[in-house]
Amino acid sequence: MRVAVLGSGSAGNATLVVAGRSRVLVDAGFSARDLARRLEVLDVEPAGIAGVVITHDHADHTRGAGVFARRHGVPLYMTDATRAACKGVLRGAEDVRAYRSGHPFLIGDVRVEPFLTVHDAADPVGVALVDECTGHRLGVATDLGRPTAQIKHALARCDLLVLEANHDEVLLRTSGYPWSVKRRIASSHGHLSNQAAARLAVELLHPRLAGVVLAHLSNECNTPALARSVVGDALRRAGWIGHLEVATQDRPSILLDVDELRVRSGPEQMSFL
Repeated sequence: MRVAVLGSGSAGNATLVVAGRSRVLVDAGFSARDLARRLEVLDVEPAGIAGVVITHDHADHTRGAGVFARRHGVPLYMTDATRAACKGVLRGAEDVRAYRSGHPFLIGDVRVEPFLTVHDAADPVGVALVDECTGHRLGVATDLGRPTAQIKHALARCDLLVLEANHDEVLLRTSGYPWSVKRRIASSHGHLSNQAAARLAVELLHPRLAGVVLAHLSNECNTPALARSVVGDALRRAGWIGHLEVATQDRPSILLDVDELRVRSGPEQMSFL
């Protein structure tokens, strides 16, 4: 399994998953043209995408979904409630396939396991994606108001995690946002702080976890250095020495290969627990 975050933040989110012969996108929060450009940076043809899994209806996850699907003949996977909330980006000509949280489905060589999250959207989900050929497991969890027991269970035993670290709690409190926005972000239906992400990451540690990618950082209330420091320090104190990086808004990450990340971690990583 290989994974690249095409970009992540309040202006747009999308993640590429390559498993076996299949290429899948999780979310399409950039324009169709920008999605194609970011994929081409990674030598991936847009028409070669087997499906786009939409996690919820917010524009930073759906902006390019309709145009991309129509232009490249790519199926869209979303829940019925999310589809109803996405009327502004859909024209009716798309190949939309419904799924339900708690009911896994296949897109080629990728098994998608959707699970309920807590966020102020119509029907928000996170997803675990499993490479049917190797068993490698990726968890994609952004826009988490709070990490419920169900979320923790769904993200257990992942080889790679794409995890929200949206804001620094102090920077949020002292930001220029209206108090209503601050309350919304910090609420149980908002976003995870660096500190909350660190606690969740430590809870999810197990010997096969090879990498963590921090995502959905706020431009106003966070910095890559802060997120990396808070989450990285917590993971190191727990004895983890795997790969940690921060996804950016403006460019795709490199394709991370799960097997290569595990080799880099060495035998010590396998026995840290």
